[in-house]
Amino acid sequence: MSAAWLHQPVSAPDETAITAAQARQGVLTKPPGALGRLEELAVELAGLQRRERPQLDRVRIVVFAADHGVAAEGVSAFPQAVTVEMIRNFARGGAAISVLARHLNATLEVVDVGAAGEVEPLPGVVSRRAGNGSANFCRHPAMSAEQLHIALEAGREAIERAVADGMDLFIGGEMGIANTTVATAVACAVLHLDPALVAGAGTGLDAAGIGHKAEVVRRALALHRDDLEQPLDILRCVGGFEIAALSSACIAAAQAGVPVLVDGFITTAAALMAVQINPSVRPWLLFSHHSAERGHGRLLAALEAHPLLSLGMRLGEGSGAALALPLLQLACRLHGEMATFAEAGVSDK
Repeated sequence: MSAAWLHQPVSAPDETAITAAQARQGVLTKPPGALGRLEELAVELAGLQRRERPQLDRVRIVVFAADHGVAAEGVSAFPQAVTVEMIRNFARGGAAISVLARHLNATLEVVDVGAAGEVEPLPGVVSRRAGNGSANFCRHPAMSAEQLHIALEAGREAIERAVADGMDLFIGGEMGIANTTVATAVACAVLHLDPALVAGAGTGLDAAGIGHKAEVVRRALALHRDDLEQPLDILRCVGGFEIAALSSACIAAAQAGVPVLVDGFITTAAALMAVQINPSVRPWLLFSHHSAERGHGRLLAALEAHPLLSLGMRLGEGSGAALALPLLQLACRLHGEMATFAEAGVSDK
């Protein structure tokens, strides 16, 4: 069960492509810098895709679904049965990310990494189960080393399928009752933060519920304090199957030369783990939005990330990233299709 591939270095952005894209931006029919961050995004994507004119026509969205034993501590406003029910909703096309993917012409895949109940074969749903939900990390490590390996491989395999289909951009999403609690534990373990600074409303907890969630995470961190030094041990002790899969998917995408558009709080926690495991992944991560979850800003700051949107969202599923996708696509279109001053016969300054 070797995880050596996780540490294989990722190529740096291509400086030749960046220079060419910057030069092109300088001669397009607009004042320099007039398109703000759209210009920066086009240049950044040019470096990642190693070509002067990047494109984002083939986008893959993968939602990893799993349940968490810590739900038994009463940290969610919804029952655990919702995870399996939502997997079915994804397959039927009724979830928010299903609607967004459909209208964005993006391919949507759902990976069951370990919902608490068995899921029948469904269109667009891949079964890569690491278990029947993770263990309650207030009492035991969340998963065994073997289960962690299965979850990490599920993320890698999802990227391999997407790359085989010619993916230009990867968006990861998640579904799992109690996974904001898990993401809080992961973030606090990595950043050495008090859970009260990170725990948020999740599925709609009130102030008392948020305080209870923070205390649950505090207990878990105390229980596992001697085993939280290494990133993979953090995932094993206080992580979740879908967060592990998202982390490895970020690494595998970067290794394959595919940019990643990161969603909200939970996927940012997974991205943080990916960078902890393999720091060379960081340039390949673009950040879509600032979630309404309390701790998201601290994770973004730790990653020196500047998200594109702030819409007060906290749904997950990859929905915030999907909403930001058109901005990236339009940045590429503007960069590639605008006329230069010479082409348009317009006087330059």
